[in-house]
Amino acid sequence: MAAKELARVRVKFVDSVSTEVISQLLDDILEDGIVNDGERDAVLEAKSTRAERARCVIDLVKRKGDEASRKMIAHLRCRDETLYNELGLSSGQPAQPAAEPPAKQERSTTLNPTTDDDDIYPVTKESIGNRVALLITNIKFANEKFNRNGAEKDEMNMEKLLKDLGYEVVKYTDLTGKQIDAALMKFSGHPKLKATDSVVVVIMSHGKQGAVLGVNHKHETSGDDEFPIDNIYKHLGSEKCPALLNKPKIIIIQACRGEDRGSVLVCDSGNSAVVCDDVDQPGPSSPVNEENIDDDTVRCVHREIHFFPLLSCTPGTVSYRQTDRGSLLIQFIVEVFNKFAKKDDIDELFRKVMRRFEKFSISNKRQMATKDRYSATRRFYFFPNQ
Repeated sequence: MAAKELARVRVKFVDSVSTEVISQLLDDILEDGIVNDGERDAVLEAKSTRAERARCVIDLVKRKGDEASRKMIAHLRCRDETLYNELGLSSGQPAQPAAEPPAKQERSTTLNPTTDDDDIYPVTKESIGNRVALLITNIKFANEKFNRNGAEKDEMNMEKLLKDLGYEVVKYTDLTGKQIDAALMKFSGHPKLKATDSVVVVIMSHGKQGAVLGVNHKHETSGDDEFPIDNIYKHLGSEKCPALLNKPKIIIIQACRGEDRGSVLVCDSGNSAVVCDDVDQPGPSSPVNEENIDDDTVRCVHREIHFFPLLSCTPGTVSYRQTDRGSLLIQFIVEVFNKFAKKDDIDELFRKVMRRFEKFSISNKRQMATKDRYSATRRFYFFPNQ
C-alpha cells in the first residue's frame, strides 16, 4: 500500500529531500487537490527548516490515504528520480504509471472548465461581458507630506490591466474614508453584479492596522479619516450583496499594515527612489497604504465566503513604492498577470506575485505580500478556455 510505503521511507525522505523538491511537491499535490491552499501555506510559513517541512509534507500526504500517497510518489519520481530510487520506491509502486494519466487529465479539465465542474468557478462569455471592478486610488492628501508620489502610475497600470481582463472599471481618486465606504456601498448595488462571474476591488492609499486612510488624514496618531477594511467584507458579503453570492471577490490592497518608520532607498539606477508607505515616515513622501484584515472578526464563514484577498505586506510591516514607477505590489501584479493570466488561476497568479517579493531586496529592506482572510473554495480562471 502506498501510504505504508511512505511510512517506510519517512526518515530517509526527511533526511534527504531538498528544499526545492519540497516546494515542487507542494505545488504538485496542491494542483492534484490533495492539499488546499491553507494546508500548503501552513507548511511553508509555519515550518522554518527543511527537515520540518519535509516531515510535515510526508505526514500530511500519508494521512490522506493510499491514492494521495501514490500521487506523491509519482511526483517524487518526476522531480527527483535519484532520491526516488534511493528510497527503494520503484519496486513498490506497480500502480504508479496508471496513477499519472488521471492527474494529467484533471489538469486538462482544469484549464478547460465547464460550468458543472464543482472545482471551478463558472465563467461564460456572457459573464465576462458583465465584469465590473472598483478602483480607488488616494494620491494627494490634505497634509501634503502624505502625498503618494508615483501612485499615478499605479492607477494607470491597474486600470489598463483590469480592462485587459475584461472588467468595466469604476474609478475614484482621492477619497476620504467616508467616501471610500460610500463608493463600496454604491458598487455593491451595481446592476452588472447579477450577471458577472467575479469582481475585483483595488484600494491604494496609506494604511495602518485594520484601516485605509482617507485623504483628509492629517496626523500620524489621529484617527480622523479612516476606512475600516472590514467594511469591504461586510458590503460585498453574502448578507449585504446577494448578487455576488457564490462568486469570486478579488480584493487587492496596496497599503502599509504597521507603524514602523520607513526609509528612502536609492535604486541601482540612481534615478528612482523606493519609499516606505508608512504614514509615520518623516518628511515628504509618496506612501502607499494597505489595511489589515483581522481574522478574529470573521463571524460566520457563510456570510463571508469566496474572497480572494491579496495585501501588499504582512501584518505590522510597511510597503514600498518607487516614486517613478509606482508600488512594488502593483508592478509585480501587472508583470505576472500580463504574462500568465490567460492560463493560470488566480491562486497561482498570486503565488507568482509573492515569489517576486521573495526575490526582492534593497539594502536588506524586504516586503512580502500575503493572502489574508482568504475564503475561496474553488479555482477561478479569468480566461478558462485559453
